[in-house]
This record gives sequence, C-alpha cells and structure tokens, in this order.
Amino acid sequence: MAFGQTSGPPASAKQVKYLESLLHKAGHTSFRDARHPLGLTQRQAGGKFTTKEASELIDLLLNGEPADVGAAVNGFTSRDSDIDERETIARGMPAGILAGELERRGWVCTPPN
Repeated sequence: MAFGQTSGPPASAKQVKYLESLLHKAGHTSFRDARHPLGLTQRQAGGKFTTKEASELIDLLLNGEPADVGAAVNGFTSRDSDIDERETIARGMPAGILAGELERRGWVCTPPN
C-alpha cells in the first residue's frame, strides 16, 4: 500500500455524520477532541474513515465500550487499564531508581532545575 492511502473504500458521508452524532452523545465536541480518549489515528481525527473502520467504531460506541474503541478499530492490543496501572507504578517509584533504569536502557536523565 502506498503512503497516505487507506486500506479500503472511504466511509459514506452518512456514516461519518452518524459517527459524529454518537461522539457528541459521548461528550466529545469533534473527532479531534475524541482522538486520544478513543485512540483514533490522525487521519481518523480529521474525519476520514474507511467503511470498515466507521462500522466498527459505530458498533463499539453503540455498545457503550468507548475505552476499547482505539484497540478494536486500529488493531492495538494495549488497554487503557493496563496503561493506567503502569503510570501509577511509575509515579510511586523513587526518582533515582526510575532514572537508573532509564539510563540502563540507554536514556540520558538530568534532574530538573
């Protein structure tokens, strides 16, 4: 597939409008506003979906599973709860231990001013 091309026919205007109305009901003002909470790609945040992506997103929003939308539509396996758990662990870790582990992995760490 060439760069910038989608893997299927584009969603109809009717599908996109319906998606937009479902996003408004879910508390988002636009596709861009819903990008990170729902795990949408940059292309999808611009309102461009394939027919398959739009159908999957509509199904998930209707079934009330917004936390799984990005994973299901974009094929990611990481779940929001796993990410939240990792963030909680990292926040509770002493800075010296965290910096030491990052340096062991090749990062360069400097203390804040």
